[in-house]
Amino acid sequence: QVHLVESGGGLVQAGGSLRLSCAASQTFYAIIAMGWYRQAPGKERELVATVNRGGGINYGESVKGRFTVARDSALTTVSLQMNSLRPEDTGVYYCNVRAYTTMTAHDSYWGQGTQDTVSS
Repeated sequence: QVHLVESGGGLVQAGGSLRLSCAASQTFYAIIAMGWYRQAPGKERELVATVNRGGGINYGESVKGRFTVARDSALTTVSLQMNSLRPEDTGVYYCNVRAYTTMTAHDSYWGQGTQDTVSS
């Protein structure tokens, strides 16, 4: 069973920074993409940032220029550096890995989520 273990985050004042990390409990046949999503109270889960196997990066519009996503060369860890945080960045942040587990079977895995709160 795949586990994604998240660390980092917490409470910070507006304008501050937080860093999230996510480590997978196993390697995969082939990574499709790794990244982060978030969900604010009363809202749907939304994209924060993803990085694909080739290194291509996709950011949510509201975090461009402030957040940086990165993965390690072994494709087992993904991090999110969050700068210039705003109160609207508050939410539960989820790590996500989409990967092939065999040559033909792929799946999407989620971390347990970490609460990040930005105070004004």
